[in-house]
Amino acid sequence: MSVLTRDEAQTRAGLLDVHRYTIELDLTTGDEVFDSRTLIRFSARADGDTFVEIRPAELRSVTLDGQPLDPEALDGNRLPLKNLTAGEHELRVHAHMRYSRTGEGMHRFTDPTDGETYVYTQLFLDDVQRVYAAFDQPDLKAVFELSVKAPRGWTVLANGVTEHTGDGLWKAAPTPLISTYLVAVAAGPWHSVRTEHRGLPFGLHCRRSLAPYLDTDADELLDVTRACFDRYHEKFDEPYPFDSYDQAFVPEFNAGAMENPGLVTFRDEFVYRSAVTDTERQTRAMVVAHEMAHMWFGDLVTLTWWDDIWLNESFAEYMGYQTLTEATRFTDTWTDFGVNRKAWGYDADQRPSTHPVAPEAVDDTASALLNFDGISYAKGASALRQLVTWLGEKDFLAGINTHFARHKFANATLADFIDSLAGATDRDVHAWADAWLRTTGVDTLSPHLAPGENGTCALTVDRAGSRPHRIAAGLYDRDLGDDGGHLLLRERLHLDLPQTGAHPIGKRPALLLLNDGDLSYAKVRFDPESFETVRKDLSGLPEPLTRAVVWNALRDAVRDGELAPTAYLESARAHLPLETDLAIVQGVLAFAATYITDRYVTPEERPAALATLSELCRDLMRRTEDGDHPGLRLIAVRHRIDAAAHPDTIAAWLADGTVPGGPELDPELRWRVLARLAVLGATDEAAIAAELERDPSATGQEGAARCRAALPEPDAKAKAWQAMFATDELSNYLFAATAEGFWQPEQADLVREYVPRYYEDAVAVAARRGPAIAVAAGRAFPAHAVDAENLRLGEQCLSDADPIPALRRKLADQLDDLARALRVRQGREIQGG
Repeated sequence: MSVLTRDEAQTRAGLLDVHRYTIELDLTTGDEVFDSRTLIRFSARADGDTFVEIRPAELRSVTLDGQPLDPEALDGNRLPLKNLTAGEHELRVHAHMRYSRTGEGMHRFTDPTDGETYVYTQLFLDDVQRVYAAFDQPDLKAVFELSVKAPRGWTVLANGVTEHTGDGLWKAAPTPLISTYLVAVAAGPWHSVRTEHRGLPFGLHCRRSLAPYLDTDADELLDVTRACFDRYHEKFDEPYPFDSYDQAFVPEFNAGAMENPGLVTFRDEFVYRSAVTDTERQTRAMVVAHEMAHMWFGDLVTLTWWDDIWLNESFAEYMGYQTLTEATRFTDTWTDFGVNRKAWGYDADQRPSTHPVAPEAVDDTASALLNFDGISYAKGASALRQLVTWLGEKDFLAGINTHFARHKFANATLADFIDSLAGATDRDVHAWADAWLRTTGVDTLSPHLAPGENGTCALTVDRAGSRPHRIAAGLYDRDLGDDGGHLLLRERLHLDLPQTGAHPIGKRPALLLLNDGDLSYAKVRFDPESFETVRKDLSGLPEPLTRAVVWNALRDAVRDGELAPTAYLESARAHLPLETDLAIVQGVLAFAATYITDRYVTPEERPAALATLSELCRDLMRRTEDGDHPGLRLIAVRHRIDAAAHPDTIAAWLADGTVPGGPELDPELRWRVLARLAVLGATDEAAIAAELERDPSATGQEGAARCRAALPEPDAKAKAWQAMFATDELSNYLFAATAEGFWQPEQADLVREYVPRYYEDAVAVAARRGPAIAVAAGRAFPAHAVDAENLRLGEQCLSDADPIPALRRKLADQLDDLARALRVRQGREIQGG
């Protein structure tokens, strides 16, 4: 398959104007393929040659202006259109297209619970070609008319309001001008909850087997949807630009969600079958807010080329968190962003694969796909939060509204957006954009306190990096009238960096915290006295967002080899039992479990680290015995299961169906316990099969695959490996679940032979099955094998094996994390160790 280059896209955009697509899909032609007929009305500005993209199972016929073209002329995914003359044209393409099992193109899924089948499209970034013929680039917008023939009993959803005209035929209202990748169809026997808001139809849709769970949460989901919808109308002058707003929760979805105009698709794990924390509900609400923001950022105004994906994702990310905070009960979203989401950006920005938020050279679509990462989302949103801090929200919104007015139903670039902002302020936003959006890496801010007269001191901030920052520096004193280690905020100093001179701050505070409030994007360090205060009194800081900044600083120090991993665990053991914010508890425990116990400590140190984690979880469970903190207790139970070094306690929980004092084991917890028992060799295939009979859902199928791959038996490992890398039968989700079970630190000797095999087999399966499976294969990386030989094998693979771009990026990132883990283990000079 040929990927589209920027130069090719610019040439084609200069030649063509695309007016309208009329697409007819027939979903009644069997389990393997569907029928696709496309009529494209377009005009050429001059005589010339071009091409249209399609990736068919069989190309049946093509006509251009009534004259047949040879289907055999199809070259990969490109059908040449030669000798076009200036003027109007009609292209008709009839093809049989293959259903996907990997979440790309038209994905087909049969629910194991009830046997019902569902299909939906995911056409991002160039998977349009798997469904219909298209001039597939974002700046050739057109009107789309869609009709779908579906089996009896199915409902068809699309970008516009759909109508059933009889005999299984559904027609969707024509769209406004949108890009090819934003077309959407979801068809099946959906369970739907419908309402209306401000004159527009709103809907929620899911598989029938999930109907009770969607009904339970429908009011919450619709309340969030309405609140965000109303708040965006207060912020934006342009009204919502489409005729309806449907949200479909679809199976085996590769992303969190997709911003198809009028029909947002979400992974259906957001329809909760088991207990979740309020932070997880907040995350779901943020995704709702994020995708709705895309109706303006991305759908109404669309990037011209993929170097500006930040115009889509960074804005939706920022607006999602900010609008959720302003419009819903979730008023503390920036804490979750700071301790969980932002770490994703910091990690990505310190790898060799880093790139600017707004890169200048995205040469083709394959390169563009790699940039949907922590930089385009988390770093970009952090940069925008800093921009609002520096610019002021009034001028920021004025610039945004100018941008919408200038480019609605069209395309725009970074330069267009900066020009819109520049018209709303006297500040030099062009210089700001160059410093923030065209550079890579994370600045590091370190405080220096110089003593002055009468016990006073003055602050200077050392900035390792080049960006300007507007930050707050928090000065905290101990509460002398309290024995509980509480800290009181004396003052927040507002600083612009780089500084022009030292800033007097009076007497030395117990803690000086740079970037208090988390308004900028930078790593922060502590002066020695402040570090001692953090170790003793972190839990005494009054605001969760302040504590999130501190925890991030400790996390960064571990990753940079400046704080011993065991010291981080000790801080968690001391302060997490007193923590009230669920996002912080979850973020700290996730880092401790994923990185510290599984990668950063040596195999000899791991049992003690797991014991510390288990003790911490027991402390949290004791604190929550009164039932007043169910979310905190759920987090503690999950992590205690995962950290169990011996099977007896959790096996008893599974046998009893409950944790003493609660909660009862719902399907998620039962599969979690069984997976840990499998790792420990304390269960078997019969128990897994019995649990699958109890829970035959899609989630149950994934749980069983994870457990089977985790069994410490040579035959189980061989079967799992065969399923992932040889048979090509696993869906994207079942591949990922099998990979999650396969590698276990406790089983390093058992799976040692598979480490060198991984690289050859991952490269092969990615080449055969494409980017979605390549991403899953990247997740199957043997991260537990923190040794020089694994690093050498990986580097040799990147050098010699030519993995496809999606896998190359995943491997490069995993190998950089592996090298970092090796450096941490080698024990550089440790602060506080």
